[in-house]
Amino acid sequence: MSFSIEGKTAIITGAANGIGRAIGRHFLDQGARVMFADMDEGGLAAEIGEETDDDAPARYFAGDLREKLTINNLLSATIDAFDRVDILVNAARQILPSDPLDPDDESVTVMLEQNLTASLRLSQLVARRLIKQGEEQDSGSLGSIVNISSIAARRTHPELMGYSVAAAALDQMTRSMAVALAPHRIRVNAVAFGSVMSASLQSALNENREFREEIEQNTPLSRIAAPGEVAEAVQYLASDSASFVTGQIMTVDGGRTLIDPVSAPAH
Repeated sequence: MSFSIEGKTAIITGAANGIGRAIGRHFLDQGARVMFADMDEGGLAAEIGEETDDDAPARYFAGDLREKLTINNLLSATIDAFDRVDILVNAARQILPSDPLDPDDESVTVMLEQNLTASLRLSQLVARRLIKQGEEQDSGSLGSIVNISSIAARRTHPELMGYSVAAAALDQMTRSMAVALAPHRIRVNAVAFGSVMSASLQSALNENREFREEIEQNTPLSRIAAPGEVAEAVQYLASDSASFVTGQIMTVDGGRTLIDPVSAPAH
């Protein structure tokens, strides 16, 4: 079965490093045209190059995607570069610690704005463009939106309450938009990942060497995934091979959400 995205145009957010960058690179390798988007202009320029010619399959856009004007400019830049958009991957995310008992802790508000609201606004904007592009197309999918979520939506870590709440909200947004956009033949899905070697996880492992062992002991496949393994799951959901898949949260976690780390009592 082919999961081809060749010739498609994709916007990938959070693409200056980690999982977003891996998705963008993978899409390029699979023949897609990619707009790499992130706040980190230096990281984008280092990845894509300061200058690209008019025929280049990769471009980049730097800006704060929490701003409405910025996301409008991102879509305009994509259309100017590639004439259309077919796929949106919302991979921009932020992780902050939370204190559930501190009334002055703003982490939930910050996480919702960064990890949910920005993705929602961009998804709405891209969806309208997809509908416009498909006005003369009688059948077939008009496009695909894939959100990058986390198994934190289903696990309870009070110290990451803001991130967990935002991930759970993103999953529900995925389902709601899938139903709302189904009549327009636009599919919306998400990939919820577990322990993947993202930039944030690498930083955490550098600070706490024992953390790797703890992760591996609580993951049935006993390892940390490479970012490319998430990219391949995203490719499937973005491709026409998933033409009857919408509103789904695909879990890529090595089995971590299948087990309870507390052992059964001895008899």
